[in-house]
Amino acid sequence: MNTSESSVRDRLCEALRDREAEIADRWVRLQLEQAVLSTDMSEQEVREEADLLISALAAGLAGDVPVERLVTSRNDLRRAVIELSLRRARAGASPTATSLAVLSLKEALLTAVQHTTRDSAELFSAAILINRLLDAAGVLSFETYVEGREELIQRQSRQLLEVSTPVVRLWRHVLAVPLIGTLDTARTQVVMESLLQAIEDNEAQVAIIDITGVPAVDTAVAQHLMHTVNAVRLMGADCVISGIRPPIAQTIAQLGIDLSTILTRATLADALAAAVRLTDQPAVDTGARAPADRPVTA
Repeated sequence: MNTSESSVRDRLCEALRDREAEIADRWVRLQLEQAVLSTDMSEQEVREEADLLISALAAGLAGDVPVERLVTSRNDLRRAVIELSLRRARAGASPTATSLAVLSLKEALLTAVQHTTRDSAELFSAAILINRLLDAAGVLSFETYVEGREELIQRQSRQLLEVSTPVVRLWRHVLAVPLIGTLDTARTQVVMESLLQAIEDNEAQVAIIDITGVPAVDTAVAQHLMHTVNAVRLMGADCVISGIRPPIAQTIAQLGIDLSTILTRATLADALAAAVRLTDQPAVDTGARAPADRPVTA
């Protein structure tokens, strides 16, 4: 760090230390004026964010870490920016608004520096240093926001997959998974995890995988089914695949897919009757309505 930059950092530290409340107030006002705040955040919450970030900036500038790496190297400063970004994301703010909120701190800082010096060259150097510092903070806030939203989307997608592939208890020791739509790798993993957990929880002996709602079966779908069947067998349960319609049966035969080791049935009713026999329970009339308390979502 050269002498000129060191003196500018000292001047900025002085401004942050002596005018912390003033800087925070001005930053909050700037955000309100620029309409970059989410309506779900109160002014008090924004003020708390400002106090935390400005305090972390002052502590970071007092050290000797280069300005470009200050935001990413100082844990307290990095955490302050990340928490601000995640809080704004949860409140519904856009990534652009979040970055602009961070960048608006430039004006508040530069105004504070102007009150401590009238030297134009020093003010220019301070402006450059503030830009370098807060540009890095703006980039970090944008990246954090995007990563947070992606994580949220992935979590919601998984929740939707779990809802769309429920494990249902049809009979004592008999579970069923009605599949609807395309069966891909991600969905297979969710089905497998949910089914295996349900087998353990219900001490199930037979699991029925109903593919009536699967529009087509190709080699990939067949492999996914085989993986699920193998996992069920490792849990000590039998597996029955139902919903093998004529077009699907023809496709499977044409593709040369070997399902000979798996018990298959045309309908879910036939699969349930077969499952009851496998569990050595009294025969059930598949045309009759099951008792009201029998179907239970796992």
